[in-house]
Amino acid sequence: MFNLKGIFFYFLAIRIILNKFIKKIYYSSNFYNNSLRTITPIQFYFFPNSFLLSSFINYKNFFFKISKVNLDDFWKNNYSKKENSNLNNFLWLNLIDRKNDGLVIQKIISIWIQQNKKYKNINWESETISKRVIAWMLNADIILNNAEKEFKIHFLQSLIIQINHLKKIVNFENNYLIKMEIVSAIILSGLIFKEYKKNFDFGIKELKKIVEEFFDNEGCPKSRNINDLIQSSKFLILIKECCKDAQEYIPDYIDDVVEKIIENLMSIKTFENKNPLFNGANENKMEDYFNYLSGLGYKSNKKKYSVSQIQILRNKKAIIFFDTGNPPKRKFSSSYQSGPLSFEYLNDGEKIITNCGYGDQISKKIETISRLTSAQSTLCINDTSVVNFEKNLIIKDAFGNSIKTSFKTFDVNKHNDDNYLSISGSHNAYESKFGYIHNRLIKINKKNNDLSGEDSLIKTKNTINQNKFNIRFHLYPEVTAVQTIGGNTILIQTQKNISLIFSTNVEDLMLEKSIFLARNQIINNFCINISGKINNENKIIKWEIKKVVN
Repeated sequence: MFNLKGIFFYFLAIRIILNKFIKKIYYSSNFYNNSLRTITPIQFYFFPNSFLLSSFINYKNFFFKISKVNLDDFWKNNYSKKENSNLNNFLWLNLIDRKNDGLVIQKIISIWIQQNKKYKNINWESETISKRVIAWMLNADIILNNAEKEFKIHFLQSLIIQINHLKKIVNFENNYLIKMEIVSAIILSGLIFKEYKKNFDFGIKELKKIVEEFFDNEGCPKSRNINDLIQSSKFLILIKECCKDAQEYIPDYIDDVVEKIIENLMSIKTFENKNPLFNGANENKMEDYFNYLSGLGYKSNKKKYSVSQIQILRNKKAIIFFDTGNPPKRKFSSSYQSGPLSFEYLNDGEKIITNCGYGDQISKKIETISRLTSAQSTLCINDTSVVNFEKNLIIKDAFGNSIKTSFKTFDVNKHNDDNYLSISGSHNAYESKFGYIHNRLIKINKKNNDLSGEDSLIKTKNTINQNKFNIRFHLYPEVTAVQTIGGNTILIQTQKNISLIFSTNVEDLMLEKSIFLARNQIINNFCINISGKINNENKIIKWEIKKVVN
């Protein structure tokens, strides 16, 4: 049965889906395609630095010769959707032999232009076309090098047609990252072509709206997704650097948000450059990205102790990331993973305790599993996730797999004394259904980086049913573990052959199999599981991870 809010979203979803359907038909019409044909630019007045695209490429020190590719097979449509998108976005231009492959590139682009004179749904998807436009503009020096006049005209015509399409669709896009990508392409076109200076002014205004809606006052995405922080920084820095190179003014709001973003990125930086896995984040090649930022002169000596409501404790070579945030609003929640008070633990440069990561690139089923509370290193009652996800297929199609319920996190406190760094917090996600508040306290021993914790279930009302709790500690894939013969402790072995002992005051301690999803594939790992019954009373579970002293 729908509530009033559900009914509202249902009919709004129908409207969005119908609009999308009608637009696709309209975009395919001759009338629409003719409307995209405007004045063809004469030339590039500014050639952006292709190095700025390197942050969007996932390959390190990899180059290939496009001249060895069979051109007759290049644009055959026997690719998967992902392969087709990767081919049609042209980001691979940054991986070619730029000295010798210019003529081949011109032939490939000529064939593409001939086959895509009109809107095509697959090749003209928002994310694909915006990347393609950016890739073409940032690689124009090699594309247009020694090119014949006819090719130049066709290339510039196609480029401006695609840009005009982006201008028409930008305000219909609901995904903020894709919207930022579209606006980036529009802004760059205004920098490059004097005839389209208005595109720069338009794009800068639209970008300001996106920044104000998407980021909080600390320069963190309202999705609380670290991946969104990383991806948005790439577009904003691309725009800022191109403005600088083109000797165009850089709006104050761009300088402000970029400065905050850099502070946030530097604050989550770890010894092995592994980003924390919360709320839709997967592992990124942060070392490459930090080198990229350093090469452009971006740095920050300011270390924040909270990023996207993820608290950060640092002691020598130990780091704790601790999620004390509330779930995001519905429109920002499509990648939210339900793990309040979950944490990640790094010691001596190695990640020990982790969350499972986001499985959206593997399958829909795995994505759903990765969002459950049991996939995070925190406490569950009856293996029930702390929020309900949208189940209606129509609403999901329009808004993504957003959340339907919410909860509050409160009483977040940090302490720093002579012996310990500590962090604590509580949440009420299980109060209405099970009658309990969950409180978690985590402490780092300053002398040896040993970790200790205390999970408390505080009864707020009587319940009839007997409930069960599970506290899971997902181990990083490179970490091995065995349960001791007595069963009351677990021996953990790191990749650097450091031995740790996990122990608890609860008898039901098990070492189980788990899966790690943050590398866009299913990787087997271990999970430490403390379980027990809650007999309508307060419950305190203590645990610790200590280094084995030889």
